Amino acid sequence: MHATTPTVTLRPVDRESWEDVARLTVNPDQERFVAAPTYYLAMCAYGDVWHPMSVHDASGSVVGFLMWGIDDADGSCWLGGILVDAGQQGRGLGRAAVVQALSLLRTETGHTSFALSYRPDNVVARQLYASLGFVETGEEEDGELVARLSLA
Repeated sequence: MHATTPTVTLRPVDRESWEDVARLTVNPDQERFVAAPTYYLAMCAYGDVWHPMSVHDASGSVVGFLMWGIDDADGSCWLGGILVDAGQQGRGLGRAAVVQALSLLRTETGHTSFALSYRPDNVVARQLYASLGFVETGEEEDGELVARLSLA
């Protein structure tokens, strides 16, 4: 647990930030859990579901990425593609980004039902999301476990 929670800001990825997002990397042992940021950016640009967000630290530097989208089937707001640059990990930025995303999306979209998924062997993700109140539902999405959180 971090003594102080770092301050992060989420911003829509735009022409000023997309290259910084594309340059983000993860540790080699995490590559089986997340795709390259360029893949996520392409999903957002060419799909009709995902909205890309850059994660900025207190200095304004891009330190991470996440995307969000609404599930038409049940109206829940999904978070995906969550990553923090390899050189910035261990500072609580991932946790801060998810907390900020939940607050921002609840305020700006009115959504109170959130979902995300992760590989069963991604112990770090499972612990992080459980500590934020996400509960595994028994559902699977593309071989990943689904966890949901209601802020209603």
